[in-house]
Amino acid sequence: MPHPPLSPATDADLEVMREQLGRPMRGVVGIAARCVCGNPTVVATEPRLPDGTPFPTFYYLTHPGATAAMSALEATQVMPEFAALLADDAEVADAYAAAHEAYLSDRAVYGEVDEIAGISAGGMPTRVKCLHALAGHALAAGPGVNPIGDLALARGDWSPERCTCATPRSTV
Repeated sequence: MPHPPLSPATDADLEVMREQLGRPMRGVVGIAARCVCGNPTVVATEPRLPDGTPFPTFYYLTHPGATAAMSALEATQVMPEFAALLADDAEVADAYAAAHEAYLSDRAVYGEVDEIAGISAGGMPTRVKCLHALAGHALAAGPGVNPIGDLALARGDWSPERCTCATPRSTV
């Protein structure tokens, strides 16, 4: 499965993400998903940051509305439900394992890092650990790639089809 295309991160994107996260971004290789207004929603980062730190989270959710929705969903204790789904539904478990492999493949394009070899994000391929990472992957890869990320996005109170940015900009 080919990795999703990334759009270049402009200076304006880097500034928006600095505002979104309250800090400058490191190791940006591109924007993996955007809000309907054009602002970054998911950034793709190098597997080894410029300071040498291994960074397994290739797809990093930056949009405040999306991150708040995933935090709120995690607070509802939905993760044990999603973990039970993995344990009880072989089709979902197989799709989640395939999502893990797709994630690793997407990241490998930007380099292999021994310290994080075989490690993707969000608990993949067997656990549900971080809905932020799983939703970020689902947004970057598109529907149908990460079943738990898709489920989290469907359950959350944020939608990638509706702008909630504090400062929307024209569609890129």
